[in-house]
Formats: sequence, structure tokens, C-alpha cells
Amino acid sequence: AAPAPSAFHRPRAGGSRLQFHTQLAHGSPTGRVEGFTSARELYAKIAEAFRMDPAEIMFCTLNTHKADMDKLLGAQIGLEDFIFAHIKGQRKEVEILKTDDVLGLTITDNGTGCAFIKRIKEGSLMDQTKMVCVGDHIETINGKNVSDRRHYEVAKMLKDLEKGQMFKLELIEPMKAFEKLEPRSKGGALPEAKISRGRETLRLRTKGPATVEEMPTEVEEKAIKKVDELLETYMGIRDIELAATMVEAGKDKKNPDEFAVALDETLGDFAFPDEFVFDVWGAIGDAKQGRL
Repeated sequence: AAPAPSAFHRPRAGGSRLQFHTQLAHGSPTGRVEGFTSARELYAKIAEAFRMDPAEIMFCTLNTHKADMDKLLGAQIGLEDFIFAHIKGQRKEVEILKTDDVLGLTITDNGTGCAFIKRIKEGSLMDQTKMVCVGDHIETINGKNVSDRRHYEVAKMLKDLEKGQMFKLELIEPMKAFEKLEPRSKGGALPEAKISRGRETLRLRTKGPATVEEMPTEVEEKAIKKVDELLETYMGIRDIELAATMVEAGKDKKNPDEFAVALDETLGDFAFPDEFVFDVWGAIGDAKQGRL
């Protein structure tokens, strides 16, 4: 049977630390995790709870065992959220003739070296390749292992593949429960509100400790959603945590130059193009002015 918690319990406070309930998405007893401040530490805690290698965890969803890309764990975890960990399952290989400049894939990652497919554009080349599914981890591209690459690097490698040539992908799909399989998901657009408001969340950060804070305001949520869309347009990736970090960096800046400096200090590895930074600055301004 599909795994499902009997109730979504509020995490228990153990001293100053919060405890969250967790299960493996394909089915497992319920475990508890606490004392983490980043996605990497959370994955290590889940792996410890289930006596497995952290590298086996592909991604986590909140409050559903399904590989629902709208429910991916991102920058925030609601204090009442139940965490489901999706682990590596069957491997598969596929050879594809690149007949179009655009493959139709949107890539994201779990922050610990596992890039996977978040969305497949309807009618695209990849949509016609039925072995490739939303949720699949891209392990190799033409025999080159990309398991330790960030999503933007994997997206660029796919984009740079030569048109008219065959290429090979080695993929790993998430392990599935023994249940009736649903039709392949295309991975829809982000919902208007990621998590219901009126609750506190644990805000995970790449640098610095996690903090318990209120849900993002409606203005911040709209800005984050727009920035996530811009990430897909410019870089072929989706990343709510990255979008939230960018909005946070820009909300107290006075002009795009200050914003660009702040991004370079915190996210310099991405080497964002100038026009992208300017559009992100515009999106944050539009959200503040109520134009989104």
C-alpha cells in the first residue's frame, strides 16, 4: 500500500531543536529527524534514520509520497510538514537524436549533488521520448558522470549538445511503491502558494544556521515565483531555494548595481548574465509595487 502518515504531527521541540517526521516515499516505518540546518544535513539525518547512504536520496517531497514536483522540499519546511524521501530505484539508458535546439527539459537538484528532471515541456523532443520521466536523476551524459554537478551545469551540458547528433543519457528513476502507477507527469507550473500561510517555517540556508520564521509575505511569494520562472527561461532550471535567496538578497537594495554586488557575493558560482540579473531586479520591484 502507498505509505501515508496517520496524521501530520507538529514537530516536537527537543530542547531548542525541532523534530520532524519522515518516511521513505516507497514505504517505510516513520522516522524522526532533528538538528539539521541545511538540505545536505537533512539528507544525512534521514539517511541515518533509515540506515542508508545519503547519496541514495534523490529528493524530498512535503506531505505526499508521490513524486509531485509542486511539493518539492525547498527553502522552507512548514513546522507541521511531513517529509517523504525518494530514493534511487531502477537505472535505465536511452539514446536520443537531437533534432531540435531545445530539448524541453527543466532541471533542478536537491542541493547535494543530484540533478533531476523537474519538468518536461509538452510536445518537446523529450516529451516524445517516453523512457525519460519527471523525477529521473541524470547520472551520465554521453558516458560523462554528472552526479556531482549542480543543476545549472547539467542544464548547460544538455543545451550545448550538438544538433543532429545522437546522445546517450543514463538515468535513475525514483523507487516506486507497489501500487498502481499513474500516467507520466509533465511536471506542472508552481502553485500560487507553495505552503499555506499562517504557519511558521524552518528556513534552510546554504550558508549560516537555519531559522524559524514566518511564512514569506504574499509580495515575497509572488517575487519568488517570478524569479523561479526567470531561472527556467534563462538557465533551464527551477530552484525555489535559489529564487528565495535571490529575493532575500534584493529586498533591501536600492538599485540594480547594489543587487548585482550582493548576488556576486552570495551566488558568484552561477555567473548569472547581466540581463538576467536586471530582469530579477525588475521582478522584485514589480512585486513590491503590486504589478505581479
